[in-house]
Amino acid sequence: MNRARIRTVGELRSLRADLQAVPKPERLVSVSTASCGRASGALAVAEALAGEIRRRGLEKSVELRLTGCHGLCQLEPDLVIFPGKIFYPNLSPEKVPLLVEETLIHGRMVPELAFRESAGRKVLPTLNDLPFLKKQLRWLLDRHLTLDPDSLESYLEHGGFLALEKVLSGPSPEEVINLVLSSGLRGRGGAGFPTGLKWRLAREARSEEKYLICNGDEGDPGAYMDRGLLESNPFSIIEGMIIGGYAVGAARGFIYIRQEYPLAIERVKASLEKTRAVGLLGDNILGSGFSFDLELVRGAGAFVSGEETALIASIEGRRAFPRQRPPFPVVRGLWGRPTVINNVETWVNVPLIIQKGSGWFSGVGTAGSKGTKIFSLVGKVRSTGLVEVPFGLTLGEMIEEVGGGPEPGQKIKAVQTGGPSGGCLPASLFNLPLDYESLQAAGSIMGSGGMIVIDEATCLVDLVLYFLRFARDESCGQCAPCRLGTARLVRILEKITGGQGNPEDLDRLEKVSRTMQEASLCGLGRTAANPALSVLRYFRAELEKHVLDRECPAGVCRGLVSYRIDKDRCTACLLCLESCPAEAIAVAEDGYPRIDQNLCTRCGACLAACPPGISALKKLNRKEAESVEKSGEK
Repeated sequence: MNRARIRTVGELRSLRADLQAVPKPERLVSVSTASCGRASGALAVAEALAGEIRRRGLEKSVELRLTGCHGLCQLEPDLVIFPGKIFYPNLSPEKVPLLVEETLIHGRMVPELAFRESAGRKVLPTLNDLPFLKKQLRWLLDRHLTLDPDSLESYLEHGGFLALEKVLSGPSPEEVINLVLSSGLRGRGGAGFPTGLKWRLAREARSEEKYLICNGDEGDPGAYMDRGLLESNPFSIIEGMIIGGYAVGAARGFIYIRQEYPLAIERVKASLEKTRAVGLLGDNILGSGFSFDLELVRGAGAFVSGEETALIASIEGRRAFPRQRPPFPVVRGLWGRPTVINNVETWVNVPLIIQKGSGWFSGVGTAGSKGTKIFSLVGKVRSTGLVEVPFGLTLGEMIEEVGGGPEPGQKIKAVQTGGPSGGCLPASLFNLPLDYESLQAAGSIMGSGGMIVIDEATCLVDLVLYFLRFARDESCGQCAPCRLGTARLVRILEKITGGQGNPEDLDRLEKVSRTMQEASLCGLGRTAANPALSVLRYFRAELEKHVLDRECPAGVCRGLVSYRIDKDRCTACLLCLESCPAEAIAVAEDGYPRIDQNLCTRCGACLAACPPGISALKKLNRKEAESVEKSGEK
């Protein structure tokens, strides 16, 4: 965007009006090209579309726009055609000519390319028809459908910097803080601290220098809410932080993004340069006398960097080690100065609140949790992706109506919220509303918004072991409760899943977990044992089955299962032998393959290789295997 510096509020208004007055093509084709889309081939689809549009001479009537994340991850690459929100999922370049011919030229829907409610059933032609969206309230995500994340012009055309314009035209910093406080906005990074209160404390702090930080260090397995916003609407983060700087009295801020998010880093870096070039960042913004600038910082990828004091240490050039609190960063943070840290989703909500008012925002949600929340819904449901719902929606509504329920033949037994620091909640609690207090009371947390749905085919003991291994490996190691506690919990669970557990191990699990909760240095250490505590609370019977009966009900834990070949069904095709990575299968004297149980690693490769029509491979739990051995069967 090669434009002169925007020097006043009036010039900004005039520019926005000019952009909005530009005639628009008859149709807009929006292709989702954030990381998920690109991984699925969205850029190849976009290239094919651009070529076909040129070949057909449609450049004047059709605009192809590469947008950010639409939230429909399992349907990538997808596109939406406006007007009408005609929706085509799972596209490939070879489908493009038919799409252009039928829909862009003749205005006809292509049923064979459309979304179907289930295989071979009802065609759902538009985005609004998708069951996945019925319970959602997409204040933030819907903007990704038509916004070009690389274009400042596009952001201005969509009402970008209206909130900044409003702030710099009248309200005092105190009035802005009161507006955010009365909206009920709470930090979306996990702790849920009232945003306006944090700003007020920083405003009142006695210091000439104050700082803002956007925490984009999103490290939870299966969570990508912040990545979706960073890649899809970077200018809104910048606008929110400029407003925050005005309210708090800060002249400088930092956007901290983990190195593993290359597209997010690229887009935020470019957005900062474009915003600074037109004078919306830097000295004397819009002639108001207020100056504020932002700097991009790349994180090294340590999970603990998401903890605010560790993140501060990282920005300062030190190792990302948490420190004891108090003093809290809002009193003594970056370089010893008052510092406001909010996560990406919190900052993105700020311009909306300024534009539409605190009453508009607080009118949605529950008594203590206002507005909407973005979740990454993954796991054993039919529909996965980024989901934005109002606070107060129940877990059951999220799983059954938004997620579409379990796959055929399966049953949902639990949901993990809050990432590795959260808890596993049983299906009996699916009437629980999604808000900060309800989840915490149930033994889990909101976290940044990760949500993993678990069915009966998943072993919760094995899942907890996965999370605790992650916590152990990502521990900074400063404090003994976390460093030693996570390692101890992992050893106990490895013993249990290996078939060597005893009843005393369950008591040790709880004792170590409670000690970590009470004595760990930072919030990550204090919540690392939540998965173990929640399984002890809600799924103790499954743990006891592993310990007392030496049986994994889901047939997952390798130490509690074994594989046998049924000679009566075996055709001696030897596919199992060829697939075995441990060379544990050999041909016996009778010509049939046999598994050496001492060499077998229980990886299941043989079971997967056995032809379905034969099914000669059997997975047995410990008791079944012992029975087979006693009877002398092979």
